[in-house]
This record gives sequence, C-alpha cells and structure tokens, in this order.
Amino acid sequence: MATLAEIRAKLKAQDTKSQGTGSFGGDNAIYPHWNIAEGSEAVLRFLPDSDPNNTFFWVERAMIKLPFNSVKGESTGSVQVQVPCMEMWGDPCQILAEVRQWFKDKSLEDMGRKYWKKRSYIFQGFVNESPLQEDTTPENPIRRFIIGPQIFNIIRGALLDPEMENLPTDYDAGVDFRINKSSKGGYADYSTSKWSRKESAITAEQKQAIDTHGLHNLGDFLPKKPSEVEQKVMKEMFEASVDGQPYDPDKWSQYFRPAGMAQRTGDPVNATVAPKPAPAMEATAAPVTPQTTPAPAPTPEPVATTTPEPAPVTTPAATDNKAEEILAMIRARQK
Repeated sequence: MATLAEIRAKLKAQDTKSQGTGSFGGDNAIYPHWNIAEGSEAVLRFLPDSDPNNTFFWVERAMIKLPFNSVKGESTGSVQVQVPCMEMWGDPCQILAEVRQWFKDKSLEDMGRKYWKKRSYIFQGFVNESPLQEDTTPENPIRRFIIGPQIFNIIRGALLDPEMENLPTDYDAGVDFRINKSSKGGYADYSTSKWSRKESAITAEQKQAIDTHGLHNLGDFLPKKPSEVEQKVMKEMFEASVDGQPYDPDKWSQYFRPAGMAQRTGDPVNATVAPKPAPAMEATAAPVTPQTTPAPAPTPEPVATTTPEPAPVTTPAATDNKAEEILAMIRARQK
C-alpha cells in the first residue's frame, strides 16, 4: 500500500506534467450514489486497491462517446456507442488527434467537447450510510464506486492538504467520505461533498468481509486494451458518427455496440483473414456526474461478451482523411 507521501508526490508530478503539456456489468456491486435524493448524504469508506503497483486507491477510466442518429436497417432512434480512449494505456488516440484540431476553430468547440474523452474514476469500499432503498444488495459488502470529475477533485484536493496526516483508506485511522447531493441551475451538484473530520476504524464485520472476499484489483474493471483491428474499427465508427451516418451493426457489433444490442455475425467485409478480436464491448458507461450535467440514471459498466471469431473490418478510404478534411466536412454539415 502506498503511503500518503507517495500519493502526494505522484499527484504533484501529474500536476506538473499536465501544466507542461497544457464493462461494467449490470451487477449491483456498483453503488448508485447518483440516485440519492437532493439534500441527502451517502457515507462511504474507501479501501485500497489490491494491485501493489497502483499508487492510488482508484483507477482512471477514459471513454469516448460516439453518437449515431439511427441504426442501419432498423427503425430505432438514436444510439450511442462508447469506445476506450487509447491514452489510458499511454498510446496515441487517433480520435483525439482529430478532435484536438477542432478546438482551433471556435465554431467547432461544441463538437469537440461532444467527442472529447469522458473521465471517471473507479473506487472500492463500504457504504457506511445510505439514503437509498436498494431492492437487493450484494453478498460481498465491498462495493464499487464510479466517481465523476467534480467529486474526484474534492477527494484529490484533500489528499494534497498537509493537514491530512493518515491515508483515508487506513483500516484503523482512516476517514469516511460524505457525498452530498444538491441542485444548481436544475442540475445535480456535489460540490458540498467532503471528507469526515474525525478519524475512525472500520468495524470488525468489515474487517471480516475483507478477509473473506478480498480486495478488488481495480484494473480488472477497466476496458481491455483494443487490438490493432479494433482501433481501426473505432476510427471508422468515429468518422461515420461525425459524418452523420447510421450505426452499422453488421460491420461493428462484433467489436463495439450500443447497450442492449445483440451481436450480429457474418462477413460484411468479405475478408479472407480473420484475426480474433477481444470480446465486444457494450456501450453502457459508468455514470459521470460533473457539475454541469444532470444526474444520470444508473447505468452499468461495459460488459465483455463472448463472441465468435469475426472477419476483420476493412476501413474505407475516409479513414485516411486528415483533420482539415474532417473540419471541412463538419462546417459543410453545420451550414
């Protein structure tokens, strides 16, 4: 387990770096704090990650939402597919490489924000107090928490405060975190969330739960790194989304698909060699609760499902479009 000093050093190093560079399953292990009523409070006790290589007691998740107005060959309405941002693994992201260019044009900033990566943070721990009446609770009381940027910044800021002497995840001298929900401008607001002032020990029952069930490796709840073929599919879907084309399940559902959509098998691209892809990811993201967005309905993590070995997707010529061509395409559509 990393010390508080090590966490502070790494957080400060990340600040310096940023300043210089300018599936979750449908199980109820995820505590839906976004469903608490306005004016209520949920009290959580975070636990450390079981991964000894993780300095923090959370992992960061970055996803890109690709909206489509329709599904090819179906009468359904708009759908949304989520794909992982390659920057999670320290690799260049082809999608963000394109989107970054849009922020050079003020008329494209809104479009850029729509396609920019959305961050969320995965924690684990106990729910010490809950205003929710959940239909069922898991046998393992160690829950997962999907935290949005607004709450995360409060958590992070307190860790850098020199007055915090012990790790908040310490079993004997840690502190609870209190999520308070209010409303601001008609949207959910969590700005009054805070760490408890008093240190406390976890209960004997909670210690027994840790011994019985063990701590999660939080990295297990991150998306699997896309293969080279899947990265091409992600880029192709991105370009189709920007161009206003419908989602094509025959081409893409083997790899990434909207929530609730079944995979389609077949050979839409008539390829002769079929590399085995990773399981398809359903686009059901963990909820993010920033200050300026409505509190989302509970949505599960992307689920990896076992799929037959499909043929590879061939990327059309549009894949090689440069940023200038995409900018021109967007401007034309806006006019």
